[in-house]
Amino acid sequence: MRQLTRLEDIETLIATHRMSFLYISQQTCSVCHALLPKVEAMLQKFPHIESLFAQIDDIPELAGRFSVFTAPVLLLFVEGKEVMRKARFVAMGELEADIRKYYELVM
Repeated sequence: MRQLTRLEDIETLIATHRMSFLYISQQTCSVCHALLPKVEAMLQKFPHIESLFAQIDDIPELAGRFSVFTAPVLLLFVEGKEVMRKARFVAMGELEADIRKYYELVM
């Protein structure tokens, strides 16, 4: 998962990849830290998804740009458009099933 510290870089990568996944975290969020390794491991099953990681602490404007009210927020984009959003407590089985559905349609 590529960690980014500029909103412009995030927007560019989302726009230039057919599928991208953005994990938005916060430094003081214990759920964020516990969930991240599970999400990274799961995303290895989807090699054509550009996976990105960003922290609200580093890029405060993320909150406004992506309507983030809690952390973590997991976003899936297809051709630059948000198609899936999960937040706070995420069921890994459900997350993987949702990503697989889009992955099989697009790839």
